[in-house]
Amino acid sequence: RPVLNLISPRQLMNFSFDPFHLVNTYGAFGSVTKERYEIVVEGIAELEEGEAGWKEYEFKGKPGDPRAVPRQYAPYHLRLDWLMWFAAMESPFRHQWFIAFLVKLLQGDRATSRLLRHDPFRDHPPAAVRANLYRYRFSSWSELRRDGAWWTRAPAGEYLPALVLDKDGNPARLAGE
Repeated sequence: RPVLNLISPRQLMNFSFDPFHLVNTYGAFGSVTKERYEIVVEGIAELEEGEAGWKEYEFKGKPGDPRAVPRQYAPYHLRLDWLMWFAAMESPFRHQWFIAFLVKLLQGDRATSRLLRHDPFRDHPPAAVRANLYRYRFSSWSELRRDGAWWTRAPAGEYLPALVLDKDGNPARLAGE
């Protein structure tokens, strides 16, 4: 009966288990968009390395590397990844936690590093960090087969210019940025 309900044109959501009061039908979003903006955080070991030296931090659940298979963590809630999605919709200065997060990366904070799937600076903190904005969409089946990329992403601009720690340990814009 539940399977028939699932494929029925007159589907009754949760009908089979509503009498047991096990779950509710609360949902934060009525729909999910086909495109989304994502913040990509990068660090650099030495400022002299130039543009090629920037390395991406990988998050556990949010889109990043277009070739990475989308992950499912239910029933866990990856709060940092979730907050990053909302931060991408507004100015970084409306999200002070984001600046604090970048400072922790610059400090090489181990607890912060554990929130990430991959920290390219696990052994030594980066000299600077920055954040760029990208527009993501799921690849079509033909794009996935051709390129092996689950996501298609396009640069959408700078989210936050490169930051360093000043002599007092406070965040400062990298000179020349």
